Amino acid sequence: MKFDLVVIGSGPGGYVAAIRASQLGMNTAVIEKAETGGICLNWGCIPTKALLKSAQILNYFKHSEDYGIVNSGDFKADFEKVIERSRQVASNMSKGIDFLFKKNKITLINGFGKLTKDKKIEVLKADGSIEFIEADKIIIATGARSKNLKGVEQDGEKIIGYREALSLKKLPESLVVIGSGAIGTELAYFYNSMGTDVTLIEYLPEIVPLEDEEVSKQLARSFKKLGIKIMTSTAVNKAEVIDNKCVVHYTDKKGEGSIECDVVLSAAGVTANIENIGLEELGVKTEYGKIIVDEYYRTNIEGVFAIGDVIPGPALAHVASAEAICCVENIAGLKPEPIDYNNIPSCIYCVPEIASVGFTEKQLKEKNIEYKVGKFMFVASGKAAASGNKDGFVKLLFDANTDELLGAHFIGDNITEMIAEMVVMKKLKGKARDLIKSIHPHPSLSEAIMEAAAAAHNEAIHL
Repeated sequence: MKFDLVVIGSGPGGYVAAIRASQLGMNTAVIEKAETGGICLNWGCIPTKALLKSAQILNYFKHSEDYGIVNSGDFKADFEKVIERSRQVASNMSKGIDFLFKKNKITLINGFGKLTKDKKIEVLKADGSIEFIEADKIIIATGARSKNLKGVEQDGEKIIGYREALSLKKLPESLVVIGSGAIGTELAYFYNSMGTDVTLIEYLPEIVPLEDEEVSKQLARSFKKLGIKIMTSTAVNKAEVIDNKCVVHYTDKKGEGSIECDVVLSAAGVTANIENIGLEELGVKTEYGKIIVDEYYRTNIEGVFAIGDVIPGPALAHVASAEAICCVENIAGLKPEPIDYNNIPSCIYCVPEIASVGFTEKQLKEKNIEYKVGKFMFVASGKAAASGNKDGFVKLLFDANTDELLGAHFIGDNITEMIAEMVVMKKLKGKARDLIKSIHPHPSLSEAIMEAAAAAHNEAIHL
């Protein structure tokens, strides 16, 4: 079989690339060895959010009397059903991708795809048979997997990665989470909500270390109120299983120590899936475990492209999708605008939620850029008070000379739904004055954006 375009991988990069290519008239195929939708849809973004929704509902029950609702106290979380619901949500979404493939006349080929020297693709099927596919253009979108840390080798049962954490058969009494990025913090919050004793370990001085420092400190305070133990500036030396218990050995400022727990979740990053897919045979250039590409995702081999977690940059689903569209539109000759990687929103869906875009204060100081800060605390928000979730704030950073938005950092209830306004503002080179003069609805959490912009000019009304 021969196609105009073959995409290897059907995650948020791969399936979006295939659909956009089909829209542009290309005869397209996708090679996928597992479920359509990739890790994000089946073992990441979507099922995680389903678990977090169950945690949110449970926490509302726990605090129902705070809202005037009498609680009989006989409710409980059925952990197996919570996991089952998340798996069903993921399954339904995967079927949705199958439907989109059929709708867009995309050929789905099940198997493991590998590039060959003549730029054909060898597909190893589940039954052991091999099929060869030809394509004018090839996009590698094979994604990533949980990183295996030295000394913390995953066994899939006691020392696990995010995939196993989404499908445990039994709720562990105690859990140590190594790494406090999005995966670590979200799952730490979920298991804490279910009743597990959770310890979160971070090598760097603050949890969620890529976020603004004030956001990190606020999340640490909120997590500690929930009973999550936090250990920062802590290096994990080894994790081992002894008598069906896990022992985590670490070094912190006080010296060496150890923690015993039922399960260890290793959540310290991901590794790109670029092994055994023919890169070496074809001569595709890689560096530090990633495929090297230009601004239109072209590799050094003519007709071969790469997007998503296999290339340098943030390993985020929406980034992979944006790269997919940019890559395919360039292949089609539309000359799209390259992606601005300083205008990529980042979201973490624990409670309180975190959302950010652009520069942090630390980055602006390092670049010697003069800036001004506008900040509004949700404790002063009528909507936050009414909802009973007042932890957090909106923090905006503006250029001191031009008034242009440089960065936005949110932490609070449901604020991941608000960050897109800031992405559009940065894209349009919007200024604080634009936000101040844009009427926001009352009562709403989004009013905090307008107030934070006003605070940067010492004009905030409700501070």
